Amino acid sequence: MYTQALNSAAEPARTASDPEREKRFQARIDAEERIEPNDWMPEQYRRTLIRQISQHAHSEIVGMLPEGNWITRAPSLKRKAALLAKVQDEGGHGAYLYAAAETLGAAREDLEDELLSGKAKYSSIFNYPTLSWADIGIIGWLVDGAAIMNQIPLCRCSYGPYARAMIRVCKEESFHQRQGYEIMLALCRGTPEQKAMAQEALNRWWWPVLMMFGPSDKDSQHTETAMRWKIKRFTNDELRQKFIDATVPQGHFLGLTFPDPALTFNETTQHWDFGEIDWTEFKRVIAGDGPCNRQRMKQMRAKHDNNAWVRAAALAYANKRQQRAEAAHRVAAE
Repeated sequence: MYTQALNSAAEPARTASDPEREKRFQARIDAEERIEPNDWMPEQYRRTLIRQISQHAHSEIVGMLPEGNWITRAPSLKRKAALLAKVQDEGGHGAYLYAAAETLGAAREDLEDELLSGKAKYSSIFNYPTLSWADIGIIGWLVDGAAIMNQIPLCRCSYGPYARAMIRVCKEESFHQRQGYEIMLALCRGTPEQKAMAQEALNRWWWPVLMMFGPSDKDSQHTETAMRWKIKRFTNDELRQKFIDATVPQGHFLGLTFPDPALTFNETTQHWDFGEIDWTEFKRVIAGDGPCNRQRMKQMRAKHDNNAWVRAAALAYANKRQQRAEAAHRVAAE
């Protein structure tokens, strides 16, 4: 399935099951040492990282679609320029992450094929439509805010290339979050119609954003292993609670109301209690039956097909440069 980045003969020895090596590997993890591409690692660790990093990369790329839908309709030149820069950033994040996955022996072409075939997953949040300009503010404020809550701990991920990629990603995402909140602030301080638009967008996006953190801890299949290997530092429910605690006061400052009658501040725990998430909807969207799943995949496949000539040209140019370098090397050797 995955194209090996290292010598295929040496790869099995590097990842094959070995109890003693696994024990030493876990000791390195426990000691907060970084694992690098040429280090020995358990095969499950490698596959867990490929799954997580590739899903992260796919989410960045697919996430360009709902915002790109508003580039031509942004309400001002300033807003258009900012949105263009943001969408470009997301494409760059996807490139960083695909490169990180390649250090684990996963070819980008294989990962893209898995996405286009429907085998690979991406964040459920990008299967919801952007119906108004306020949705662009919501994506920056809430979606990117949730992403930051997830990604800052990844800067301390045990796998070096992933952790280093996340440092730049998090810096850029922080600007995206501020941009989105500024849009919401402008709407909430604008006309009554603009504030109503902001409230309507919050009503639609709040629960899907909470689903971004993944299933509850009791239903999560990967959390325990990822926590043991320090790929993750917090559980899904811990991150979700941190996000709610940080976000609710921001929404109240905007003068908005959250669509959750059970949302109350708990004086004992000093956290915001919230209602039950509709996990049936979450599972349905993840399974491919969300509002925009089919549309997103249709757009991604069209993009892949339309850009085939770019990939062919880049490959031809790379081959030409390699041939020239080899010819120059032969001449120098003579």
